[in-house]
Amino acid sequence: MESIIKSIKQLPAEENLLPGTAMCAGCGGLLTLRHCLKALGEKTVIVNAAGCFTLLSIYPFTPFRSSWLYTAMASAPAGAQGVRDALDIMIRKGRITPDDDLKVIVLTGDGSANDIGLSSTSGAIYRNLDFYYLCYDNEAYGNTGFQWSPGSPFASKTATTPEGAELSKKNLFEIWRSHKPPYLATISPAHPVDLINKFRKAEGFKGPKLFISHSPCPPGWGTEPSRSVNFAKLAVDTGIWALKEAVYGEVRHTLIPKKFKPVEEYLREQGRFSHLFKPVRQDETIRKIQEMVDGYWKEVKSKESVVER
Repeated sequence: MESIIKSIKQLPAEENLLPGTAMCAGCGGLLTLRHCLKALGEKTVIVNAAGCFTLLSIYPFTPFRSSWLYTAMASAPAGAQGVRDALDIMIRKGRITPDDDLKVIVLTGDGSANDIGLSSTSGAIYRNLDFYYLCYDNEAYGNTGFQWSPGSPFASKTATTPEGAELSKKNLFEIWRSHKPPYLATISPAHPVDLINKFRKAEGFKGPKLFISHSPCPPGWGTEPSRSVNFAKLAVDTGIWALKEAVYGEVRHTLIPKKFKPVEEYLREQGRFSHLFKPVRQDETIRKIQEMVDGYWKEVKSKESVVER
């Protein structure tokens, strides 16, 4: 395991995801993936569940220095099992050396992670598959028109919830934590130092290593592409997105603002929440969202010895 870094100046210089992709301008998930591949290096094979990122590698063009395997939305962890087994067999038979081994990465959106692919993921964790699982959480089924998904936040407007989602998003972190994998973390493209250090820490564990990234989506969220990192940062600063990790089920928050900003600062500039402010301001709904966030952090502070920044 490499040593931790303390500043953005220490981010790895190498680029394993090259520019010129077909992704939307300002895609927060793409920035996250770029940082993740800086941490993981070139010796990787990505198993991608159908979703927005399927557009990244289309034969014969690819932005990756590493390998890529595309699967159906429900079966990426099963595909990762096959890849991992094949690598282990080739090493055991001497067809490749341990130095030629590859890290196996499952890459999915929140629709697959929360919904269609959850059964396959649960099975892979149960089998203690040695892999990385990266969910880029843009909080809807983004590649088919930004429909509601179990990852969509309460009151957010999607193509299928034009008046706002009535349910809160699934707690994917807790669903995974119940399996007690060796390592699980939430990450953000606005906090690359925290992100890199979590991947470096995860390298010290064999077995499932799972990451959920908050991923601003300009066309779906109704935001300016140049503002994606600002919204990712605001999500952390308002407490809507908690940066944390769990080692064999034990949770620790890695970054907590000394003073949280009001959630309204995060909501009011996004098209998907515009109905909360115009034509009639929905104070009760805004207050409910704030209370949900406040309740979460009250519970955290009652259970953890937290370090605020």
